[in-house]
Amino acid sequence: MTGSPTRRRLAIVMPLALVVIGFAGWSWRENAGPPTDTSAGDESGGPVCGDVLREPAGGAGAHIDDEPISYSSAPPSFGDHSNRWEVRALPFYDVEHRPDVPVLVHNLEHGYNILWYDETVIADAEAMAGVREIADAYATLDRERDPATAFIAAPWTSEDGAGFPDGMNYALTHWYADPTDRTRARADELGLTQYCAEVSAAVVRQWMDDYPLRDAPEGFPDLM
Repeated sequence: MTGSPTRRRLAIVMPLALVVIGFAGWSWRENAGPPTDTSAGDESGGPVCGDVLREPAGGAGAHIDDEPISYSSAPPSFGDHSNRWEVRALPFYDVEHRPDVPVLVHNLEHGYNILWYDETVIADAEAMAGVREIADAYATLDRERDPATAFIAAPWTSEDGAGFPDGMNYALTHWYADPTDRTRARADELGLTQYCAEVSAAVVRQWMDDYPLRDAPEGFPDLM
């Protein structure tokens, strides 16, 4: 090979770099789907949330309004739900103004992420102010088809079902479905739940990035 030593080294290194980049891209495509990381931390890096719990999901399209609906999970991340949903949902609901749980499950079916907060938070004015501040960041004029702001913070009380695990006062939920498969016979649907002792804007933002609007039974795959 002719030329300077520097040029000879570049001629060897650059093809190797392209091979590495190509392999990394192939590996990402092979592992496409919901993220598998299991915990979230706050801005300081400390863990505040538990593992992301994954449960085989069902109930897409199952609209029930003439009888009560009960859920096995507290809170639900999928299941039978109301025919109604909050098309232009507010980002924050208190106990007095929150829609019924089956209505919010319908929002999950349409790709929304929900941050549920329990009665411990409800009784803590500072914690409530923190939740409202996080939620306000997702307020827009058009929430129906905005993948970046399809977010709801809502209370979960003892009247709704069982409490959260000990030490956990928050729960993030998402109803996942492969966005490339729009059939009703999907076997890949998952209800995703992550319980947290505390939440921050960073924790919620990471969840929103990991589980976007398009990854849902009736999400909007054209919105990237």
